[in-house]
Amino acid sequence: MRLGFFRILGPGILVAATGVGAGDLATAGFAGSQLGTAVLWAVLVGAFLKFVLTEGLTRWQLATGLTLLEGTALKSGRFVGWLFFPYFLLWTFFVGSALISACGVTLYAILAASHSSLATSLDPNTAKVIFGIISSLAGLSLILLGGFPLFEKIMGVCIGIMFFTVVASALVLMPDPLEILKGMTIPHIPDFSGSGLSWTIALMGGVGGTVTILCYGYWITEVGRTGRDSLKICRIDLATGYGTIAIFGMALVIIGSTANIEGSGVGLIVSLADSLQSSLGQTGRWLFLIGAFGAVFSSLLGVWQAVPYLFADFWYLFLKKSTSPAQKKSRDPIHSRSLPYRSYLFAIAIVPMLGLIVQFKEIQKIYAIFGAAFIPMLAALLLLLNGRRKWVGTSINRPSTVLALVIILLFFGWIAWRVWFIRN
Repeated sequence: MRLGFFRILGPGILVAATGVGAGDLATAGFAGSQLGTAVLWAVLVGAFLKFVLTEGLTRWQLATGLTLLEGTALKSGRFVGWLFFPYFLLWTFFVGSALISACGVTLYAILAASHSSLATSLDPNTAKVIFGIISSLAGLSLILLGGFPLFEKIMGVCIGIMFFTVVASALVLMPDPLEILKGMTIPHIPDFSGSGLSWTIALMGGVGGTVTILCYGYWITEVGRTGRDSLKICRIDLATGYGTIAIFGMALVIIGSTANIEGSGVGLIVSLADSLQSSLGQTGRWLFLIGAFGAVFSSLLGVWQAVPYLFADFWYLFLKKSTSPAQKKSRDPIHSRSLPYRSYLFAIAIVPMLGLIVQFKEIQKIYAIFGAAFIPMLAALLLLLNGRRKWVGTSINRPSTVLALVIILLFFGWIAWRVWFIRN
């Protein structure tokens, strides 16, 4: 296996580029605007939780040679897989709608900043629909025509552009450094009895992706990582990827805390861009808008490319019921040219367009909270699969990992109790 720089960090870059798109841009921006820098700690916690979960998924796959869905089918029964499938379909719709909407409003904001005659002739909501559809179809075409090699190159360029522009913008707009340090180290939720709790949960859920965590296993297969010897490389890869996500997410909260963001997606992008214009001029505004589009489009491209792997895997495991070693040899569920993969690729690129009729802010919040519900589900599964030495050998959960996974379950259980019982 070739161990060049990009071979080591490649899948981690894909995780970062996919996970810091619509979820971070919109959710962190709204959360920062409403709650300020006091919730920076939630970004760090969210990124760390995703690292723990993805590292556990990686340990399972490298130790057993099975994807997490295969492990679910073989070790915990088909019932668990069928519980996941409706959630997966709903998640696909909500995340797809959020990504298409984010691309639409960002492209409109770029045109509006250029004072284009096309932008002035279009209603913002109409523009969101038109440009969102164009972005979705462009992502579909790139994946169909270029395959994984082109996808990997585009994502590398996008993460570089968006990281530089957004972090540079945050440094220029940064408030009191002591307030930043306080927000990073002292857990606090402003307006706890109001919308503060739900936005903080959404921030944790949106940072670094949710179901897309499962896609890392398919990406490391694409670059040829197999066996326990690859675990160290994957840990370095993941630490870099989630470190990038944490920095990017905090930068967006800082930027959002300086802007008075309106309740629409277009208002979000324009307000943030205007904040930069007052400090950096027109150049700063353009740089932010370019970085913002790089973030949301790379996230769309990552989801379009990777999520169909999950459907193809589910198709072979739970619908065609090919789980035995002999049956596994006769199938290739992660093959991007397979009919299940391509069918779901078209579905995810087209069906979520229906969500364009919903207000961007609301669908973004629903998507992020809905995504956060996936975290405890995955934590429970990893406690089971990586908890038996006869299944994973020396890759069994360490006590510190068990503690982290239990804390995830307890924390999100407490959140559910607060939201559903106390408030109702």
